[in-house]
Amino acid sequence: MFRAPIRSMATSARKSLTIGLIPADGIGKEVIPAARTAIEAVGSDLPPTRFVDLIAGFETFTRTGVALPDETVESLQKECDSALFGSVSSPSKKVVGYSSPIVALRKKLDLYANVRPVLSVSPSPDQPSAVDMVVVRENTECLYIKQEQQTLGEHGKEARATRLITERASTRIGQMAFELAQARARKHLTIIHKSNVLSVTDGLFRESVRAVHEKYPDVTVAEQLVDSAVYRLFREPQIYDVMVAPNLYGDILSDAAAALVGSLGVVPSVNAGDNFVMGEPVHGSAPDIVGQEIANPIASIRSAALMLRHLGYNKGADRIDSAVDAVVREGQLLTPDLGGKAKTSEVVNAIVKRI
Repeated sequence: MFRAPIRSMATSARKSLTIGLIPADGIGKEVIPAARTAIEAVGSDLPPTRFVDLIAGFETFTRTGVALPDETVESLQKECDSALFGSVSSPSKKVVGYSSPIVALRKKLDLYANVRPVLSVSPSPDQPSAVDMVVVRENTECLYIKQEQQTLGEHGKEARATRLITERASTRIGQMAFELAQARARKHLTIIHKSNVLSVTDGLFRESVRAVHEKYPDVTVAEQLVDSAVYRLFREPQIYDVMVAPNLYGDILSDAAAALVGSLGVVPSVNAGDNFVMGEPVHGSAPDIVGQEIANPIASIRSAALMLRHLGYNKGADRIDSAVDAVVREGQLLTPDLGGKAKTSEVVNAIVKRI
């Protein structure tokens, strides 16, 4: 079964559940409704559930001049217990006034950990998965603080970016990574860095994460330079259990790992803090397939299950994951990214029937 243990928030006092839905751009508008449908199918294994439709994204920016409206942030902070975010069509060139809303949300809600399980579906429920790892990505720092400048030098334009690594952020992402590793059967954690070159910033990350190890003596710790880690990811993925990395490395590694399980369309994630969790499929906005009804809904549905698991609703999450496993294992209704011909709605309906 697709199950990644993550830090659970207490649910005993929660008599209802309010989930913010932020489809944002592109196929986000197709896959987030799919995730809602799966959550609704869980029924009595969740408290009475209400959904709040919210806006953000580049399309919102082009209409209103604001990519992340204050009303969206306020609703998440005051009204919602958790959220699901779709995808963003951030432009590759600088657009004056625009900044990625998902990056901003992670900071505003202090969602400091991006947890991305990468797990293949085994041929039968009794067989182990060929790929079974979790990438734990620090979510608030590194180059993603977006402090860049361009100046004119002796030989033309020069661009610089500030990279921020702090002991506090590195320690708390290390804590979450060790918790995850402790909860898994192998109890193995690999710290990803490039401190042979970036001895100050990556050195601080490495040292801060390692300092957490004394609290988790049962966890085996290894280290890997990021370039070697990518190579070994494809050559021998079985060596990895839990990987913890600074923001940029974690982003690249988790997208690369998706190739091992068939598609970005099946890889989920949660953005987690101490008091809030937001599910987010790993894939992008895929503008080339918008409106064609061929977007893979599995990553968003898996992300919904991860979100529920983080909230403590393990039974509901298990039902969703088991249903997705069954559909993938049968192989009759798969979207084109997995080699099938099924429409998004057909896959969703097949999953819901099994929930």
